[in-house]
Amino acid sequence: MSSRLIKLNNGKSIPAIGLGTWQSKPNEVARAVEIALRQGYRHIDCAWAYGNEKEVGEGLRASGIPRSDVFITSKLWGTYHRRVEECLDETLERLGTDYLDLYLIHWPVPLNPDGNHPVFPMRPDGTRDRDESWHIKDTWKGMEDVLKKGKVKAIGVSNCSEMMLEKILPTASIMPAVDQLELHLYNPQHRLIAYLQSKGIVPEAYSPLGSTNSPLLQDEVATGVAAKHGLKTADVLLGYLLKKDIVVLPKSVNAERIEANLIGATRAYELLTTEDMAALDAVASDGKQKRFIMPPWGIDLGFEHWTNPLHPS
Repeated sequence: MSSRLIKLNNGKSIPAIGLGTWQSKPNEVARAVEIALRQGYRHIDCAWAYGNEKEVGEGLRASGIPRSDVFITSKLWGTYHRRVEECLDETLERLGTDYLDLYLIHWPVPLNPDGNHPVFPMRPDGTRDRDESWHIKDTWKGMEDVLKKGKVKAIGVSNCSEMMLEKILPTASIMPAVDQLELHLYNPQHRLIAYLQSKGIVPEAYSPLGSTNSPLLQDEVATGVAAKHGLKTADVLLGYLLKKDIVVLPKSVNAERIEANLIGATRAYELLTTEDMAALDAVASDGKQKRFIMPPWGIDLGFEHWTNPLHPS
């Protein structure tokens, strides 16, 4: 079984269901990728910062699925905003491939490339050491350059609000293909999704089932919809996003869960009704609104419902 495809603004297509690899341990992720590809997944979501791309590449090769049949995404880390191609080349080497299908700016937060840590440079006061003299629009120029060189097939952003995108778009010669965001039943970001779709930018959902021990899986509305259709709650949570033409990236290293996410999400996409969608759309605004991912970057990213303090003590 494979997922349906969603058309990108560059004419290429992206599988609507992908395997997320964030927080997957190196000794587990190779097997998870191999299993996912053998079960029908054709989309793997990676990142330089996850620290497991070498193992992802091993899983890809072990699956026996041709590289050309798999859509691979990775992401530029903050300490490389001035060195886009260098970060990309490290990712390509680790994955064992000569191109990516999609390359994203992981966070719109340039970090000091000469700081005291290669991933999370810190200032003496304990805040993140941001590269405040670098502008995100210049990072995007670097993204456009690697696209023009043929090292990636599409480029996009991640964790970008409308405010952040408006810092990129006025000088962009290539429109971002996607914006990967924390999207789920409790953080649907309806206004941002409408904005993205008005620009022809495909939304992607990381953490579509919430975080570890997520309350989403016990949500009364979602479980009620699931019971009505003979589905699991996780199926409804994924299908809800798919119905909105949002790419979903559930993460698992469990073989049964990996397969169930693909099959169940597809079934839910087919079964959810207009009434179901309206009920699910109202859950967050009825008092359940919640973000799980809010790193202390120390700047305003322009998101609604971002409650982490800008300057943590």
